[in-house]
Amino acid sequence: MRTRYRWSAPLALLACGGLLLSGCARFDDTAAGQSFSPAPVPSPESPPQVQDPNDPSGDGQSPTQGGPQQAPTTIPPPQGCKDFDKAVIATCLDTVAAVAGLPGDGATPAALAGERKSGRVLLATAGRDATLFEQLDVAATGDGGLTSLALSPSYVEDQLVFAYITTPTDNRVVRFAKGQPPKPVLTGIPKGATGNRGALLSDGKGALLVATGDAGNAAAAADPKSLAGKVLRIDTSGAAATGNPTAGSTVYASGLHNPGGLCASSDGKRVWVTDQPGGPDALYRVQAGQTLSTPAWTWPDKPGIVGCADFSDSNGILAVASAVGLQNLPVNPDGAVTGKPTVSLDGKGKPPTTYGRLAGMSLISPQLAVAGTTNKDGGKPVSSDDRVVLITVTETGGGLGKD
Repeated sequence: MRTRYRWSAPLALLACGGLLLSGCARFDDTAAGQSFSPAPVPSPESPPQVQDPNDPSGDGQSPTQGGPQQAPTTIPPPQGCKDFDKAVIATCLDTVAAVAGLPGDGATPAALAGERKSGRVLLATAGRDATLFEQLDVAATGDGGLTSLALSPSYVEDQLVFAYITTPTDNRVVRFAKGQPPKPVLTGIPKGATGNRGALLSDGKGALLVATGDAGNAAAAADPKSLAGKVLRIDTSGAAATGNPTAGSTVYASGLHNPGGLCASSDGKRVWVTDQPGGPDALYRVQAGQTLSTPAWTWPDKPGIVGCADFSDSNGILAVASAVGLQNLPVNPDGAVTGKPTVSLDGKGKPPTTYGRLAGMSLISPQLAVAGTTNKDGGKPVSSDDRVVLITVTETGGGLGKD
């Protein structure tokens, strides 16, 4: 069974990028090959098809279905804030470090997008202009600011959104609803010249996971009395969640330094966190009460990994956003990384599609994710940057090779 990734609605086939440099250990990489191609956003009315939507023949057949093999067509470059790539649902933003997919029927995907430097939270909806959802007060010094968003575990009922932000005095978690001022939930997370970035994720059990940086003090990551360098688990009021390794303590796991993203499998049994500790970039499997000391994978070339999305339950892939494209790690049913990542959206495919520096990621549905770009923060922005991009994945039968 091969898994075919579909990047929602770019107008041409994307071939898999070259293999990344070897990681921290030797793994069987026989499952690493994946194929990537564009597709419309899936919906109940229009399920994903195994066809190139830019097939000039117009007969609705793709090479994998026996149709004529046509050369893909390059998407025209953006003109000002107008982007011709239909995977792009918001343009001309500034450093979209945080995203949170919104629930819906899949016909009109939407997400909240947070700008790290300004603290603006915008509503990005396919086919519509982005609109202001909330304005948060942040201190965007160093790598701080607005670095993560997550929906409340009971968002459908309470409409609450959580944000990880930097203030003049600390890093903290706040919550807000549209039209209501933000309220502090967890304060006093250490702040430093660096190591202020954080990540949020609902754990699927009514609690919120909070990954915190070490605030520039590597020793804080191992200090059980410090909130820095940890994965915390809190309830929606900011108190230690029931069932934590130590009753009354918010600490769930320790050993982080500069986290970029938290993600989990659809059943919540596997939780992952990315980190840029100064050495090789690292991906960790989060285990309750454990120190994050043995990575599931490392990147010695340090591509700047940030957000992630776990498609592994049905598609065998853990996707990790980076400054040089999307790192796609094969994961087996036990949650072990089984081979080297392939890299897509790095400008080396056919056509050479890239969105530049990918940052925060969030699932909208089990087969649809959203990502933000941060090209205005050290990248090479195009006229429509920074952007919010949809990524769709769908399984398309067995026995298929690479495109």
